[in-house]
Amino acid sequence: MRRMTARPANSHQARLLKLLRDGGPNSRAQLGDQVDLSRSKLAVEVDRLLETGLVVADGLAASRGGRRSHNIRLAPNLRFLGVDIGATSVDVAVTNAELEILGHLNQPMDVREGPVAVFEQVLSMAAKLRATGLAEGFDGAGIGVPGPVRFPEGVPVAPPIMPGWDGFPVREALSQDLGCPVMVDNDVNLMAMGEQHAGVARSVGDFLCVKIGTGIGCGIVVGGEVHRGATGSAGDIGHIQAVPGGRPCACGNQGCLEAHFSGAALARDAIEAAQQGHSAELAARLETNGTLTAIDVAAAAAAGDATALDLIREGGNRTGQVIAGLVSFFNPGLVVIGGGVTGLGHTLLAAIRTQVYRQSLPLATGNLPIVLGELGPTAGVIGAARLISDHLFSPA
Repeated sequence: MRRMTARPANSHQARLLKLLRDGGPNSRAQLGDQVDLSRSKLAVEVDRLLETGLVVADGLAASRGGRRSHNIRLAPNLRFLGVDIGATSVDVAVTNAELEILGHLNQPMDVREGPVAVFEQVLSMAAKLRATGLAEGFDGAGIGVPGPVRFPEGVPVAPPIMPGWDGFPVREALSQDLGCPVMVDNDVNLMAMGEQHAGVARSVGDFLCVKIGTGIGCGIVVGGEVHRGATGSAGDIGHIQAVPGGRPCACGNQGCLEAHFSGAALARDAIEAAQQGHSAELAARLETNGTLTAIDVAAAAAAGDATALDLIREGGNRTGQVIAGLVSFFNPGLVVIGGGVTGLGHTLLAAIRTQVYRQSLPLATGNLPIVLGELGPTAGVIGAARLISDHLFSPA
């Protein structure tokens, strides 16, 4: 597998590469409008990028009067691998340099099987995508994992729902197996980056991206950049106390939001309601399937089941209370709700909105959209590709 050796030589070249990634092919003249460079200096930097092979000429641009400018674009053979590891499934995608998904696979998988088993599956999925002819090899890979990550080293740190992963050298191990540079981050940070690049947060500099799945986390974007905190654990909102003296949580504390409303908590509450005879709809599904998931609760709610609707509203209220505190503290321009539990849809969203708008000050919420993410399961893999491209499109 090949390895991308060229990197931008300076911040001007890095800026040009990211403009071409985010905006697609562009003329020299239009790029010149977006960077603070003289025409001669711009020409020098573009020519140097052409020499590296990171960009290529792409025909003549539309005339703006005078001699027509040439379009340039990122090299069409560049390939990034995006990997989004969840608690119960893994998504793997191949993108081009503009982060367009060329191929995407999803498979069920239990993160508790440990890093060796999980990465065997990831590498198998990557090999399947490569075998289709989408990529000879990868120029870089971004990996998302469902737990805190010490970002500079690419190492998970004490992840509550990932036994066996603490301190595992994810970046180093996968870089050797894939033969390319690898960057690792928390999965919700990558969801935020995906929605920022191609989803609902495209034009927003300061926003929160809350992922409600098996666990609950929050990506924090400040001035267009992900805020990871001093040790990589910023946004771990699933372990904010939502119910004083409440249920025990996997982290060792009591009453955490995640213990009361997440995919796992919702499934447990739904099973209990079915067994106690509170919902004929959930009981029928439990008898048929042997268990219940958030998908079953969503289906029961869609059928008008009052118990399922109550479970969703109660979870949305608790989540909204926590988000209201975040909104008062951070004053974001947007709140994005994503993750597997968003199959619960607008009942969940309405409950969250009600709490946030009720509890946070009008100055913070007067123009605050709280919306579902646009990209669904592809947000994480697009964010992963964005993560590695940010690294490779920065000066070495």
